[in-house]
Amino acid sequence: MPPADTGASTIVVDASAPSSPVITTAAPSGAHERLEPGRPGYRKMSFALFAAGVAAFALLYSTQALLPAISASYGVSAGQASWTVSAATGALALCVLPLSALSERFGRRQMMTASLTVAVLVGMLVPFAPSIGWLIALRAIQGAALAGLPASAMAYLAEEVRPKALIAAIGLFVAGNSIGGMSGRILTGWVAQAWGWRAALAAVGLLAVACAVAFHFLIPKARHFQPGSLNPKRLARTVATHLGNPLLVRLYAIGALFMTVFGAVYTVIGYRLVEEPFSLPQGIVGSIFLVYLVGTVSSAAAGRLVARLGRRGALYLAVSTTTAGLLLSLSDALTAVLLGLVLITAGFFAGHAVASSSVSRTATTGRAQASALYQSAYYLGSSAGGTLGAVAFHAGGWAATVALGLLAVLGVVSITLYGTRVARAERRALVPATR
Repeated sequence: MPPADTGASTIVVDASAPSSPVITTAAPSGAHERLEPGRPGYRKMSFALFAAGVAAFALLYSTQALLPAISASYGVSAGQASWTVSAATGALALCVLPLSALSERFGRRQMMTASLTVAVLVGMLVPFAPSIGWLIALRAIQGAALAGLPASAMAYLAEEVRPKALIAAIGLFVAGNSIGGMSGRILTGWVAQAWGWRAALAAVGLLAVACAVAFHFLIPKARHFQPGSLNPKRLARTVATHLGNPLLVRLYAIGALFMTVFGAVYTVIGYRLVEEPFSLPQGIVGSIFLVYLVGTVSSAAAGRLVARLGRRGALYLAVSTTTAGLLLSLSDALTAVLLGLVLITAGFFAGHAVASSSVSRTATTGRAQASALYQSAYYLGSSAGGTLGAVAFHAGGWAATVALGLLAVLGVVSITLYGTRVARAERRALVPATR
């Protein structure tokens, strides 16, 4: 909470200066309670960020279900076409930190609004790309524009929502991501089957316009944000402090590895399903992404999982679920492949919700930068997973893509096991001191 109002203008410098990239001007406070279920504004905030999540994921992955059609249209390989996804996620990863720093100066709400607006405008140009090069370039610009949304949203929630309701609120935002990813892919699949992939991208753009308008009118004003002037040196120290925190670094790596699996699977699955032995039409391939509904449920349930199993227990469950899904997807039976996708999706979204919310709770200062670093790692994982998954598929088929996913899952297990050992050692070290 900001300091109590004394009637004077107060300049507040965070006591832990290395963790604070800005000098903030405290706003009068004490009158505004943080949001939580049942309080005015919480429902509007939830719907607004849900809509933002839908728009972001629908736009960010708009070409993913269309990759076979894009390959055929431009006469390029799966690896080349995959860059229409990887360029967007890679640009987002590179831009999320500087844009999150700007949100410290201009506000979380303003940054999220600007990001959505620019991304939507670029989205209306994407269907007219005359070549694969132009398409990749426009997608990179779109990804860079979207970079202001995720870290600003996490910081907005951390500042405006009561700590006990934070995981559930972030889970709803992540659930919007899953709905956006699902609806965008289903929409593009059926529209592309009827009118082609360019019309499909135009339809996604219109969906994003509607979501952006809803976000603009629903998102509550920030009551606990304290604007400040940018200080590059403090920003660098904040980033260095976060990267020097072993727990945060482990959470960043976990997010990147989970997203490597997810990016690889969903970039390549369309190619697999249009080939033998499945030979599915584009509309049906797009409808496969209905399994994203499972992600909506598992991400929204992340808070309950953590309450019952603890953070690491929830991560172990997410890893086990993802691994089972990868192994099931090796089958040539369509039912088994679909069940595998369900398990992969559930495991991924649960793991992502746990890791991202843990970042927001771990970072007590410089939250926007802590969340931005997580998002950078997360989307770099997506970019790497999409490209490497396509290369692996070209070299060794679906089994090679699954092998890549299992390798990433093994990394998550190793990091989580290490974190468990560190936590146990810290608890044992505290026992003599309390006697």
